[in-house]
Amino acid sequence: MNDEVPYLDNQTRITLNDGRVIPQLGLGVWKTPPEETATVVREAVKLGYHSVDTARLYRNEDGVGEALADYPDVFVTTKVWNDEQGYDNTLRAYEESCRLLRRPVLDMYLIHWPMPEQGQYVETWKALVTLQREGRVKSIGVSNFEPDHLSRIMDATGVVPAVNQIELHPFFQQKALRAFNEQHNIRTESWRPLGKGQVLENATIGEVARSVGRTPAQVIIRWHLQNGLIVIPKSANPKRLAENLDVFDFTLTESDMAAIEKLDREDGRMGAHPMTARF
Repeated sequence: MNDEVPYLDNQTRITLNDGRVIPQLGLGVWKTPPEETATVVREAVKLGYHSVDTARLYRNEDGVGEALADYPDVFVTTKVWNDEQGYDNTLRAYEESCRLLRRPVLDMYLIHWPMPEQGQYVETWKALVTLQREGRVKSIGVSNFEPDHLSRIMDATGVVPAVNQIELHPFFQQKALRAFNEQHNIRTESWRPLGKGQVLENATIGEVARSVGRTPAQVIIRWHLQNGLIVIPKSANPKRLAENLDVFDFTLTESDMAAIEKLDREDGRMGAHPMTARF
């Protein structure tokens, strides 16, 4: 890796079911404007981020690729979008993502949504399996998959996703889906980990933050880490990028974790439901 990138020994890493290792905390670039992405990612890498999560939908793969051209060891994840699903379409989408990211091999490739009404996610998964077997992707996984979707692709191919990236935050903790993932040795990755900022204003989070001398965002990110989750908070603000990364030198107590666990809500989902999503 480029010598300018600090290696922070206290950062935690997760071993996936394929033997690959991913930084447990990475940078998400959802809604980061394409023209700003390269600058944001460069700043993040200089601060010590070793993982970046993007997608075809975000239209900023090119900015990620530009920023990481000199940093081949930074772990990069991207995702195939719904209108490019299907076996052959997925292979073409992969090639375009590689071109934009300036990577001959991707670290992680995910199916962004199952889109069950389209009926293509099994064939899309078969394409990802092919890419991995050919050595063109190191790890493959899914995003927003429910147990039924996961069971179908595993039954069809015998290949278990390394990761299931799902909406997950203290207001929507997805305990049943996390248990299913764990049962099948699938790592759970949290998107929207701060709950669109709404969780930051919660009184319980504020109390915990004051007790440990940290910000609400740091407390929430630490909660994800201590739950064994991979987490990808997003920010374009250099101060917040640094703040979000500064979470490896403190620990939440059992009582802190229990208090946050009580914030889970049946109606806590803020994004689309994977069974009915239409994009």
